Amino acid sequence: MGAGGETTSQQKPTADQQEREVSAQSVDEYLSRDLKSKNDKYRQTHSGEEIILTDEEDPAAKKKKTASYFNVVFSGFALLSDGYQSGVISFINLLMTEIYGTEIFNSEMSSRLSYALFVGAIVGQLGFGLIIDRVGRKIGLILTTALVILGAAMSAASSGTSATGLLWMMVISRGVLGVGVGGEYPCSSVSAGESADEVAPGRRGALFVLVTNFVIDLGYVVSAIVVVVLLAIFKDNLEPVWRLALGLGILPPLSVLYFRLRMADSKRYQQGALQKKVPYWLIFKKYWGRMLLTSGLWFAYDAVSFPNGVFSTIIIDTAAPGGTLIQTTAWNILLYAFYLPGSLGGALVIDKLGRRKTLALGLFAQGIVGMILGGTYAPLSANCFPMFVVSIYIYIYLVMYGIFLALGEFGPGDCMGLNAMELFPTAIRGTGYGIAAAMGKVGATVGTLAFKPMQESMGIRGPFLVGSAISLVASVVAFYFLPEVGPDFLVQQDIDFKNYLAEQGYDITRLGVDDKKNYSSTNNNDNNNAGRSNDNE
Repeated sequence: MGAGGETTSQQKPTADQQEREVSAQSVDEYLSRDLKSKNDKYRQTHSGEEIILTDEEDPAAKKKKTASYFNVVFSGFALLSDGYQSGVISFINLLMTEIYGTEIFNSEMSSRLSYALFVGAIVGQLGFGLIIDRVGRKIGLILTTALVILGAAMSAASSGTSATGLLWMMVISRGVLGVGVGGEYPCSSVSAGESADEVAPGRRGALFVLVTNFVIDLGYVVSAIVVVVLLAIFKDNLEPVWRLALGLGILPPLSVLYFRLRMADSKRYQQGALQKKVPYWLIFKKYWGRMLLTSGLWFAYDAVSFPNGVFSTIIIDTAAPGGTLIQTTAWNILLYAFYLPGSLGGALVIDKLGRRKTLALGLFAQGIVGMILGGTYAPLSANCFPMFVVSIYIYIYLVMYGIFLALGEFGPGDCMGLNAMELFPTAIRGTGYGIAAAMGKVGATVGTLAFKPMQESMGIRGPFLVGSAISLVASVVAFYFLPEVGPDFLVQQDIDFKNYLAEQGYDITRLGVDDKKNYSSTNNNDNNNAGRSNDNE
């Protein structure tokens, strides 16, 4: 016994060796599980034999794929309300000016009303980016949906003992709405992206764009159409116009609330979540470069996109000088409509051309067109607009400006959110997306504040030319520094993240969500449990 015991003692691995062995096994199991989940065949044991079933033959697999399709659609559809609420505020400002005049609804109050949504969005992007990583994708989607409904209802029902009191209630309500709208960005985008990866990883980019950026752009168009219809119905009675315009923003989130209550967290989140003892320093050391890249590009794009609004006002004033409210709003329908073909075009090529090239191409082309527009505005306005040929030139200029807007959606509009969703592992995807999106909002604020002094020193075309130059620089940065993203990028990135944590001595058994923590419907729980059983066999 003495010799045998001594031999046994010598062969017993140390605690460090055991920990490394467990970590290595966990990584291998994760790799095996993910590769199996990517395969469209499922193994079952029947009468002692192993049977291979395809997706078409396996009812559980078909149900899971159908559930993933619904997750993609209902994760992103509420973003229609986000685009709607962001677009409708410009028309609300016009209506409030008509109703209360500039003495009550002055420039300061107008700025408060516009920036309330802005500030709330930054809070929502940062806060809910963290929540969906630590608590779950589904709980974030439900909370943001509730906030958007609440904020929109409060905005529409704004009242007070005075006109100023009513406006202040609207400002506060828009702030609440902004938290929900901002939270929708990481919640909807991350959930939609992960679900799209389960449905069709090779077309993940196109699916993501169609249920996020395209839906947001559609919301802008709908906001202008709704206001035109309401103005046509109520004529000069403007109070029901602004109340209904704000209140109808409730419908998109309300229509998806039931389905979001029935949704499950994505399979990728269930496997790769990191809810406790998060190694923030290790994460920062590995991903600070990507955080800087995604945030910097989004900051630059939003900072230079403000000339769009400036030039749209100039074009509308030139095309329809002294136009009525309904005429001005109708022109905005046309300008907003240019967003849609740009977004669809990006969706068609983003998986074939790649994110890096699509973003770089869109920024470069928009910068070139912007230079042409900014450079030709002064001579056209001085020599052509006052003449009888004004209509010809303004429509040519309008088409060029529409191309400029479409290129913005084709490249950065489609790719900024997609990059922020794909370039971080599952465990920190919501946090990374939220920070990048919030930096975009900060960039838009900086750009807006810089506009007036730039316009005073360089004229009306100055901000446009400077913004186009920044777009050209951003296109070069995107082309040379963004990584290539393929169909298996999310899978491999999670594996690399687990390997990195294991190498740093972190206990990777903390990754993943227990069944009792998975916020999902009964049917989805059954499907997920079946999937895990198949994986474990």
